[in-house]
Amino acid sequence: MDRHENIRVALVIPLQGPAGIFGPSCEAVADTALNLINEDPVLGRRMTVDVVDGGAPPAVVASRLRSLVDRGRIDAVTGWHISAVRHALAPVVDDRLPYVYTSLYEGGESRPGIFCSGETPAHQIQPALRWLCDELGLRRWFIVGDDYVWPRASATVTRQFAHDLGLTLSGIAYVRLGTTDFSEVLDAVRRSDCQGVLLYLVGQDAVQFNRAFATAPGMDHLVRFSPLMEENMLLASGRAGTENLYVAAAYFRSLATASALELGRRYVADHGPDAPPLNNAAESCFEGLLTLAQLARRAGSLDVRRMVATAEGLGFDGPRGAMSMAQSHLQQRVHLAKASDFDFDVVAPL
Repeated sequence: MDRHENIRVALVIPLQGPAGIFGPSCEAVADTALNLINEDPVLGRRMTVDVVDGGAPPAVVASRLRSLVDRGRIDAVTGWHISAVRHALAPVVDDRLPYVYTSLYEGGESRPGIFCSGETPAHQIQPALRWLCDELGLRRWFIVGDDYVWPRASATVTRQFAHDLGLTLSGIAYVRLGTTDFSEVLDAVRRSDCQGVLLYLVGQDAVQFNRAFATAPGMDHLVRFSPLMEENMLLASGRAGTENLYVAAAYFRSLATASALELGRRYVADHGPDAPPLNNAAESCFEGLLTLAQLARRAGSLDVRRMVATAEGLGFDGPRGAMSMAQSHLQQRVHLAKASDFDFDVVAPL
């Protein structure tokens, strides 16, 4: 198909690995986003997506995307994937195509043409730790993270947050992606003096940790906090695995903004009541496609340099509420929620 007939977007989402648990929801909500966007076609052209498996090794994902770019098959890139994949994709799209990265991440991305629509630690982790300290008296934390860019970089900035807030880090443990045995980590947590466990674990890794945590002795008094825990992971962890679990995010399925309720209505209308659960990772893909559409409309073009030149101050309303672009990052309201059976109760804005 001639690329000029439609706006073709590479939707890079995980279909395998620890984050593969998000994949079906991401694909389904992308369809809902396209149905909405194509009610008023962007630059007079309909938008479509080509799904690229972002759960493959980063070099493999980059190779697949490069093939699409070199053959003129796509006009833009978006999707939820880990930071290691983002770093592999950035040189592929370098100044050639706009790239909206939708995942929460460690912050600091400044390469031209990469627009970030996810949460960052300064607006997600720091205010949540302050709330948990002020409201629950939690001052001593143990960090458990997967061993790659996002957890390590986030742990580094968490050290600074802890210093600023008068908190203590009682320990840090990293595990490889895909870990299923957390016995040594749980032993280290038990030996520490921590009051809470801060999780920088992705998808199924967090599920495995939560299940092990629920059955480990001596953990009942500990609170857990995560910036990455959504409805699929909540269901997979089970009720016992999510006691005293807090999560900070810009979107929860239970969020009651007008646009969030409208997304839920459209999603069920498109996919039925048995569709994969709406969740933060999937909704971020909805926001990513909306952001591309808004950037193109404002620029009057899909040219990445024109988009960069006109992006500052871009504002629109999405399921997360009012969004505005500043230095290629979408500014948004983040909420703290507590796991409650198989959903999240939003307890405070951050």
